[in-house]
Amino acid sequence: MPDYALMNQCLYEGKAREVEQMTRDALAGGCSVREVLLEGLIAGMSVVGEDFKHNVLYVPEVLIAARAMKAGMTVLKPLLGPGGDTNSTGRLLIGTVRGDLHDIGKNLVCMMAEGAGFQVKDIGVDQSVEKFLAAADEFKPDVVGMSALLTTTMSYMKVVVDGFEQRGKTGIKLAIGGAPTSQAFADEIGADGYGADASGAVDLFLSLLEKKNAPAQ
Repeated sequence: MPDYALMNQCLYEGKAREVEQMTRDALAGGCSVREVLLEGLIAGMSVVGEDFKHNVLYVPEVLIAARAMKAGMTVLKPLLGPGGDTNSTGRLLIGTVRGDLHDIGKNLVCMMAEGAGFQVKDIGVDQSVEKFLAAADEFKPDVVGMSALLTTTMSYMKVVVDGFEQRGKTGIKLAIGGAPTSQAFADEIGADGYGADASGAVDLFLSLLEKKNAPAQ
């Protein structure tokens, strides 16, 4: 039986080589991919997320922990089912909107979302509404996240929201984030929610997923 508590601690401390080796050893010992993913990686990253939320950890430590998680994921991903989405929490499509080249916050959200079990497709920066729609057609996300750091680009989020509305969102939830944005702005443009920071964004995605999957009243 693998020592998942030790594996969680190694991930928390950003020990990428150790996490990768422990992932390989757990699989070689007969543990399922699902078990290693949940008990070894997601459980460890969830602690990182909680400590980040409560200012016990800061961005540099989270990035180091996320790198360790990715080291374990490189071992598991080839063993996941078609599309790599076996046992994923949900599917997240994310990008920075047109005219904005900032990606540090977006990248942190991606890492935290992967740590929460999401299958993430990051389409990068400076993305048009057409690119968001095309990626959504291909990836079939549960949630689409939009990022902007500039007040001059945040208005483009409404263009993306309108694009999905005109297409018919078919159950896709739309979320926004970034320094100049707010819940009031999300409400104004018709987005489904706003994440104040990376940890809050993941909580939002999970909440939106619950609403999406809730049985109709």
